Amino acid sequence: MNILSLGAGVQSTTLLLMAGHGEFETKPDYAIFADTGWEPQATYEHLEWLERESTKLGIPVIRTAKGNIHDDLISGSRNQSRTANMPFYVEHDGEKAIIPRGCTGEYKIEAVNKKVRELLGYQKRQRIPPKSVTKWMGISSDEIYRAKTTGVNAWEVLRYPLIEKGMSRLDCMNWLARNGYNVPPKSACIGCPFHSDRTWLEMKRNDPEAFKEAVEFERVIHQHGLRGMKGKLYLHKSCRPLDQVNLNEDQMDMFDDGFLNECDGMCGV
Repeated sequence: MNILSLGAGVQSTTLLLMAGHGEFETKPDYAIFADTGWEPQATYEHLEWLERESTKLGIPVIRTAKGNIHDDLISGSRNQSRTANMPFYVEHDGEKAIIPRGCTGEYKIEAVNKKVRELLGYQKRQRIPPKSVTKWMGISSDEIYRAKTTGVNAWEVLRYPLIEKGMSRLDCMNWLARNGYNVPPKSACIGCPFHSDRTWLEMKRNDPEAFKEAVEFERVIHQHGLRGMKGKLYLHKSCRPLDQVNLNEDQMDMFDDGFLNECDGMCGV
């Protein structure tokens, strides 16, 4: 079985549409989108369009979810229960750091793998034969450092078709334009700490309700903390409340692309 891990950003959207247009020797049997429950509205609108377009091209898009990361973290913070943490920035005794991340693993990778297991007809913990699935990943040539040589499971083989074709993110955007498609927004949780100043500023200007939601989310996490975590938690690397951060509103850093620390090709692509 061939599975495309769909992030619904520029690269994975391009990969899905290219496959639908027959630009690879085979097509994925399914494209799977793991929904964290906290994507921007623009991403959900793009995903709805992509579901329709991809169906016409013969590749069904399947949505799956582990839960709602916003609600789960709010509840976990208030109740001091176990959570799959975002990579929050923490300040403790005058020192700043970033905490280990569990969100990509649980809300993206595990959610996709659970759905793959269901599609193959295997129950939880039932052994799947090695190399049963080729998982297509939407990582481009300019992000080759994110490409892993082996999957998490013995039953999967990772494939990077955009890298095989030497296509960068810009090449993907050019392919979309040549074929009459709009460039999709970057797919990422509204309150992802890996957002660049540019992304935060664009959200503040163009989607103030989402920005307000991120500010309120941070306020709760900052007030209650997370189980076993010392120090105060923040969404911005400055370790200042998001609504108090200087986002260089007079001059955006056009080279601050964000997501440089993002791994696994599951978010933002």
